[in-house]
This record gives sequence, structure tokens and C-alpha cells, in this order.
Amino acid sequence: REAVVSTQSTGMETNISESIVSNPANKLEKGTSFHMDLFVTGIINAILSIFCLPWVHGGLPHSPLHVRALADIEEHVENGHLTENVVYVRETRLTTLVSHILIGLSVMLIPKPIDMIPEAVFYGLFIFLAMTSLGEFQMWERFVLIFTEQTLYPPFHYVRRVPQKIIHCFTLLQLLQLALLCLVSFGGSAYLKMFFPFVIILLMPIREKVLPTLISERHLVALDGEH
Repeated sequence: REAVVSTQSTGMETNISESIVSNPANKLEKGTSFHMDLFVTGIINAILSIFCLPWVHGGLPHSPLHVRALADIEEHVENGHLTENVVYVRETRLTTLVSHILIGLSVMLIPKPIDMIPEAVFYGLFIFLAMTSLGEFQMWERFVLIFTEQTLYPPFHYVRRVPQKIIHCFTLLQLLQLALLCLVSFGGSAYLKMFFPFVIILLMPIREKVLPTLISERHLVALDGEH
């Protein structure tokens, strides 16, 4: 049972990570290989399982942050708002290889001096990683707009194409879905957590069948389409 849930979660997190990394805004030149990546990951994880080693998969927010670390960012000021555009990304496997070698070498730091670092430091690091990646997500941008005066809205593309009421409605619907995911994930019940992958899958028919009945397709494309 745990293996099935872990496999589903690994596959979904890998796909989500690849989708974020392959966003056209990152201007990656090399093509995507979603199916091949999952196939290779599955083979590697099958071998790792034999030796009781942890699985590998695309991780959030590490994968998007890794791409950003390899990117040249150009900043623009428009109507008093700072916007950042990716100019070029160094697409290399070398940095990933070196970083994971260093992660492997960190095993040599157990138990000393790892156990000397307060647990709160690790939690602070994870919170920092999460907070620094929030600015790259449109949902967070739209959430901030709820508390922002309309005349002070940044010049986002969807602000020009979608009415304010529709933007807030779409954001609140997404927040409800996020709350459901948090309830299932952090509910405290092991049986409840088993349904997490199925809740993720349920989000697809909600987007394709339910949301178009509430918001026009033209506005949906402007809000969550590729730009």
C-alpha cells in the first residue's frame, strides 16, 4: 500500500517539477522528455529499492530554484514595478552531478557534527526555500492582488485581459483546492493521506469540466495558460 502511494506521489511530483522547469518563461533550448525521464527514474528507483536506498525524483522547490540559479536574469521597471525576465539558462548536468555528490558526502557528517545543529535551523532553511520560490508562482501573485489597491496592480498580462472580479474568483477557487490538499496531506490520519494522489488527479477534471462552467475559457487561458 505504501509503495503504491509513494510511486504515485513520486510520479506526480516529478511531472509537476518538470512542468514548472519547462515553462516557456525559462527559455530552455533543449527539448523536454517527460516520458523518458519517468522511465529512467523508474528503472533507477527499482534498483535503489533492492538495496533499500531512497528514491530519486524531481523535487519542489529545488528543481525550479536550480534552474533559476543557472539563469541570467534581466530586471525591468515598468510603472514602478520591478519585473524579472530570464535571458539565458546554462543547461548542464554538471551542476546537478556535483551537488548530489556533495549531498552523498554529507553522510560522512553523521552523527557529528549534524546532530550539533539545532532542528530549528533545518526548519528555517526549508521555510526560506519555500518563501524564496513563492514569487515565481502566479497563484501567489494573484493572492497578493486580493489585498492590493487596483490602481497599484503590477502590469501582469492577465491583469490587462481579465476583470478583477474574475481574477479573485479564480484565485479563491484555487485556494479552496489547496486547502483540500493540505487537509488530506496534514490531516494526521494515515488512511486519509492515502487519498492524496487521488485528490491531485481529481484536480484535472475540476479544471477541465467544472471551472469552464464558472469562468469563460478565454479568461481561463489568460490566467493559467502558457505565456
